[in-house]
Amino acid sequence: MRSIKDTPQLPHHSRASLDITNIYSKIPVHETKTILTNLLKHELVIPETQPEILKWYDIITGQNYFTHNKDIILHYDGLAMGAPSSGIIAEKFLQHIEYTHLPHLACKHKIINYCRYVDDVSLIFDSTHTSIREIHKDFNELHQKLQLHETKTILTNLLKHELVIPQTQPEILKWYDVITGQN
Repeated sequence: MRSIKDTPQLPHHSRASLDITNIYSKIPVHETKTILTNLLKHELVIPETQPEILKWYDIITGQNYFTHNKDIILHYDGLAMGAPSSGIIAEKFLQHIEYTHLPHLACKHKIINYCRYVDDVSLIFDSTHTSIREIHKDFNELHQKLQLHETKTILTNLLKHELVIPQTQPEILKWYDVITGQN
């Protein structure tokens, strides 16, 4: 798999960075449960275990609160910031969105390479075919709760993570090669 830094940079290629706004509060809990339910069935998890996992999901997402400035904040939808489970649940939802929509967007916009680290997205695209504004617009239409905004610093941060994290925890970075369609 080619990483962003190893992708050949041709004169007509452009790099762009997007950031998912308020990621944890925007993850739809009920929709993610449906995704998890389907994932459990397709991954051939023992049928007796599936309801138990889903019950734990309900307990975890039902205790959806955190403290901020000595106030207790309860989320009715979305995930609690700082909860250890929030990152895992958000990742499953975002992976579903990527696997469902990214192949189409990659073809439509000639995206050469795509990388997401938590809520930071970096991509390389053919600027003779599309613009970052068009890509940004389509990404913001993927799900009514997810909104991305353009950033200037994320690409540098992703490249720093790419150099540090794979040596100790390669599974943290999920690279999606739009040419092969693989992680």
